[in-house]
Amino acid sequence: MVTMAIADLMVCIFNVTVENVFRYHFLDSFLSHTYVCSLNTVIQVSSIQFSVWSTVSFTFDRFVAICCQKLKLKYCTERTATMVLTIVCALSFLMNIPVYFRYEPYSIIDDIPWGCRTVSGYYSSLAWGAYKWIANLSVPLIPLPLLLLLNSLTVRHILVASRSRRALKSRNNAENSSDPEIKNRRTSIILLFAISGSFIVLWTPVVVLDLCLDLTETITLKGPNSLYLAIRFCLLLMYLSSCTNTYIYALTQRRFREEMKNMVKYPFTLIIKLLKQ
Repeated sequence: MVTMAIADLMVCIFNVTVENVFRYHFLDSFLSHTYVCSLNTVIQVSSIQFSVWSTVSFTFDRFVAICCQKLKLKYCTERTATMVLTIVCALSFLMNIPVYFRYEPYSIIDDIPWGCRTVSGYYSSLAWGAYKWIANLSVPLIPLPLLLLLNSLTVRHILVASRSRRALKSRNNAENSSDPEIKNRRTSIILLFAISGSFIVLWTPVVVLDLCLDLTETITLKGPNSLYLAIRFCLLLMYLSSCTNTYIYALTQRRFREEMKNMVKYPFTLIIKLLKQ
């Protein structure tokens, strides 16, 4: 969860703050330097990919912990989690290195390249076309069905186990008594559906719009402002998707909720102590 939070924070910093705030409001800053602009784009794409696949890794870990009791002892360890997340982080950045070479400067002033524009021949190049489809497969075309599959299998396992537990309790004439374990399993099902549902809802507009732009071979935005607004809105949903899962996972944890309550109560508790003194 710490790694997921770090990945989401990177999305908030580079994709939202740096790209959509600083770069557009400070046009003559060092962010407009071609090399910095290209590097910033690589970090942005890598941050989104790292955020998505860290969520997939966490979901797979929960699947193993709940459904695979024999594998759980070997896989669900701190060492394995560190290794998996290190590999995911490294692949997320290594895979997007070619993005750095996608751009060329708009102009050169005093031997310094400024601005970023797509290199000529990008849209007609077979190599760039293949790379784009590989990038689309990695995010979100593969993670989307993978999350659905893992969460569906986990929910199915929880439902089967809960049905068996209810049958055993009914035999012991305890059918009407409250069962904390059943409540915890019900919370897990809601959590898993929330993860899958939010990911599908927030990523679907981006996927649909990207497919429409590819099919219509739209390269530059010369059409009405509504198309530009649709693109910005879809990007907003995509950035939001990279931040929701950490909050969903965290808010369902009892200890996290207790710490949040303590944090909210702390200023009032401190004031009361000062008044008593």
